[in-house]
Amino acid sequence: MISVEEALGRVLAAFAPLPAETVGLGAALGRVLAEPLVARVSQPPQAVSAMDGYAVRAADVARVPTVLTQVGEAPAGRAFEGEIGPGETVRIFTGGPLPSGADAIVIQEDTVAEGTAITVKEAAPAGQFVRPAGLDFRQGDVGLEPGRLITARDIGLAAAMNVPWLRVHRRPRVAILATGDEVVMPGEPLGPHQIVSSNGLSLAAFVTAEGGEAQHLGIAADDSDAIASLLAGARGADLLVTSGGASVGKHDLMRGLLDREGAALDFWKIAMRPGKPLLFGRIGEQPLLGLPGNPVSSLVCALLFLRPILQRLQGRAETVTLQRVARLGAELGANDRRQDYLRAQFSRDKHGRLVATPFSRQDSSMLATLAHADGLIVRAPHAPPLAAGAEVPVIPLEGGALSV
Repeated sequence: MISVEEALGRVLAAFAPLPAETVGLGAALGRVLAEPLVARVSQPPQAVSAMDGYAVRAADVARVPTVLTQVGEAPAGRAFEGEIGPGETVRIFTGGPLPSGADAIVIQEDTVAEGTAITVKEAAPAGQFVRPAGLDFRQGDVGLEPGRLITARDIGLAAAMNVPWLRVHRRPRVAILATGDEVVMPGEPLGPHQIVSSNGLSLAAFVTAEGGEAQHLGIAADDSDAIASLLAGARGADLLVTSGGASVGKHDLMRGLLDREGAALDFWKIAMRPGKPLLFGRIGEQPLLGLPGNPVSSLVCALLFLRPILQRLQGRAETVTLQRVARLGAELGANDRRQDYLRAQFSRDKHGRLVATPFSRQDSSMLATLAHADGLIVRAPHAPPLAAGAEVPVIPLEGGALSV
């Protein structure tokens, strides 16, 4: 068995970012930027007012009160065409272009208007309430670097920079195949010794949530020819993900089939729990990630291996599952030689610190505990016993009760 860290390194070394494509700004949310976002305009394009008030020369209002003569207006989107001279002012509104000759804004609350006679009650130093040209960004500035997962905020920035389209990495196409005589799709009649399959649907949802395009090939019976027939539907995918058949049992046929298909197998056992029987290799030029058939093991392995693969294919700057630190809510015994991932619920102690309490039962068949978990406690191989309150690394799960 190899370690989780070694396995992840070998997996990621096999992938590179997919080619870029151009999408409209409205379709860029959740995509990964492939080229720098470069401003096509400056914002603001010229100096503008940050407040409603009066554009003045700071020298004219150094001593107050003083009376200025209003000579015009400058609303947002329309400039005062003249120049402010000594003793003059222009009524201005938020976003209005600063008139030539003015260098400060007096807010309207600090003035009294009587026709064109404007009494200024408070001094305004040069630059007060003035947004200089290019305050936000200038034409040619790089607003976002490649590798960034595009958010709603980024869409707003790109729009303000007058960029109507973006270059993003193509979404990874992932073919998913579940195996097993004992499983049927939800809603289908159940035989006396069958169970409902969850892996294909949950893995497809996982791929979609991580920015990929999932192709669910269905469920193959424990028969080499049946599996091979469905595998043909994976041609053209950037990655083939299988679930089940990767262990060493009599009916775990995936390894034998891969040998028959001439697959190049990199590894097939990892020192982790849940998820020991995980394999990685290639069938021809197509990468293959073989996940365990156990639903909990399958999803935990997807989190640790499939997510980084999808991040790498999409050109994400980060390609690891981020960890946080929490305090144990219950004591833990010593760990064995496998790296352990314990389902846990999060809370906060009286000091506001994150607390992770493992479920009392960690059986890998218990999918309900994974659904209700806020995260996973990570335990290194041969970790010693830990008392409640000890610090441990945790991996937050999406939809968990607490933000970390």
